[in-house]
Amino acid sequence: MNRDLSPAAEIGTPVSTGRPEVRLATPADAEGIVRLRSAYILPEPLSEEWIKRCTGELAPRLTPAGDARAFVIDAPDGSLASCALGLIHPVLPAPAYPKGLAARVHAVVTHPDLRRRGHARATVTALLDHLHAEHVTLFELHASVEAAPLYQELGFAGSPALMRMTRLENRDTRSERAGGPSWAPPEQYAETVMKMTGFACISFTNEEGHPLQLHSVYSSAHPWQLVGGTMEPGERPWQTAVRECQEETGITPTGPPRLLATVFGPPGAEWPYSTMGSIFDGGRLTAAQIHSITLDPDEHNEARVLPLAEWEALMPSRDFARLCLVMEARRTGGAAYFDGQDWETE
Repeated sequence: MNRDLSPAAEIGTPVSTGRPEVRLATPADAEGIVRLRSAYILPEPLSEEWIKRCTGELAPRLTPAGDARAFVIDAPDGSLASCALGLIHPVLPAPAYPKGLAARVHAVVTHPDLRRRGHARATVTALLDHLHAEHVTLFELHASVEAAPLYQELGFAGSPALMRMTRLENRDTRSERAGGPSWAPPEQYAETVMKMTGFACISFTNEEGHPLQLHSVYSSAHPWQLVGGTMEPGERPWQTAVRECQEETGITPTGPPRLLATVFGPPGAEWPYSTMGSIFDGGRLTAAQIHSITLDPDEHNEARVLPLAEWEALMPSRDFARLCLVMEARRTGGAAYFDGQDWETE
């Protein structure tokens, strides 16, 4: 490791960030970090064999001489509640990174039962500050849709040029030379297919059939939104829609689920993956139900109902076009398809 990578804090020493208490990870935290990443970030959890292998790889890298830095928050039961893991790598020097050091924020994850307590912000902030003290000045990460506003606040910006490829070293080409197909193991093939972020929403109206929208506190590009959000690992679309509705409004949809629309968006400047979403019919709410909506102040600050035509002046044209298709599907009993949810200019 480059001699400029002298640690700014002793490993295992708590960092004073108020509540919650954040500390620099030790090699003993490697398994906990790997298990959090496996359970709540990866599309499919790792097997115990791969958890052991990843733990053995990460542990020595979490030493002062290693190239990994992580900050963690302990859960009450002694496990890890949250972590932010960064991997340092050398680059050619430039005025913006004179020491030739960059870091990739490899994993930021909080146990679902302990979210919405500021853990992610606390661990990522501690990690960035620590890496900067080690002369790292170039930072990279892949952000989920729900986490993007946090990273933007911390100074990250999107790049439309992001591309990715997995090229394995020991590819078996014998069947290709013989003129037949080459079959890769499922985990290898999975690395080659398109990556996509899923989301699910609920469409409500009042008793007059006017659509309900929530006003965002974090997105100026999409100020008015349907009730819903990003799918979590292991969830099905309807489960996501119900969970997000409970979190954002306090209402629990009873179903059965009726699909109103499927929404697709290609990758772009703000998000490196395609997005695919399901919008379900939530039915009509009474005035009393609308009045009783309890908003999450970290996400929305107003629930409003207006006739469809009056929404056009309050949202981007693509958002309004999507809302029109959803309302038409409600009216006809059919289902709509919308593929204009682009990220390129948002």
